[in-house]
Amino acid sequence: MPVNIPHELPARSILEEENIFVMSEQLAAHQDIRPLRIAILNLMPTKIQTETQLLRLLSNTPLQVEITLLHMDTHQSMNKNTPQEHLETFYQTFDQVRDRYFDGLVITGAPVEQLDFEQVDYWSELVKVMAWAKTHVFSTLHVCWAAQAGLHWHFGIPKHTLDKKVFGVFAHQILDEQDPLVRGFDEVFLAPHSRHTEVRREDVASVEGLKILAESAEAGILLASADEGRLVFVTGHPEYDRLTLKSEYDRDVANGSRIEVPRGYFPNDDPSRLPPLTWRSHAHLLYANWLNYCVYQRTPFNLDAMAPQPR
Repeated sequence: MPVNIPHELPARSILEEENIFVMSEQLAAHQDIRPLRIAILNLMPTKIQTETQLLRLLSNTPLQVEITLLHMDTHQSMNKNTPQEHLETFYQTFDQVRDRYFDGLVITGAPVEQLDFEQVDYWSELVKVMAWAKTHVFSTLHVCWAAQAGLHWHFGIPKHTLDKKVFGVFAHQILDEQDPLVRGFDEVFLAPHSRHTEVRREDVASVEGLKILAESAEAGILLASADEGRLVFVTGHPEYDRLTLKSEYDRDVANGSRIEVPRGYFPNDDPSRLPPLTWRSHAHLLYANWLNYCVYQRTPFNLDAMAPQPR
């Protein structure tokens, strides 16, 4: 699915160097199809890095995707991470899109997991987005902290602080091979995690209609869904680059934080060695399956005329 993004977006040159198909606006205009409208609510302070990671995964299926980047109006990102000019040029706020309809929405993680949800300065705005998505978005994909936030708001599931950070690349098992989200997955696959909190299996399993699709004996639940894929929750970071965990590890070491070497990441747990990229194929497959089976196969063609359907 070639992704249609502004020519000046920094992600474009990075993706083109990786042989990722990024469509020009001129070519997109001449294709006689309706592109999927996908919004990305980017809660990360490192917005350019995060948008590049997600666009890479959204680009690898057969149809055209039209991307709208969103940021929280009630929270100002630190300029040292994302220039204000970048936000003003490429991002919109929720108020600017609240009257529009989207095929899909991705809500990213955020470095706020050790705060109570209600202590996060943009929590009330995020709640408005999640409520709006019930009637204006066909399928919403929640990533990492957003998965915990979504499970809490939709189903009342609490998050719990861990004694030790879940940090590294972990093996996961598929629990329901018939679910379209994991179609084509190996029975065991790898995915990164980086978090200080968790949602507990018994809490998720107790909610009727909420399915656990993949989990790790060490890292816990990775993937869950509800409402036939209209709500998807990914507690880890399949979108991470090869060196993202290394950057987090180096940052914490430099800050004097007590941090262990990420598990299953560096060869022989040696931080001086280049970590192998062992999770990307399943990351691409997860996002391709979401776009195909949860969005494209089910969303109405006349999206702007989609009647509100509270869930």
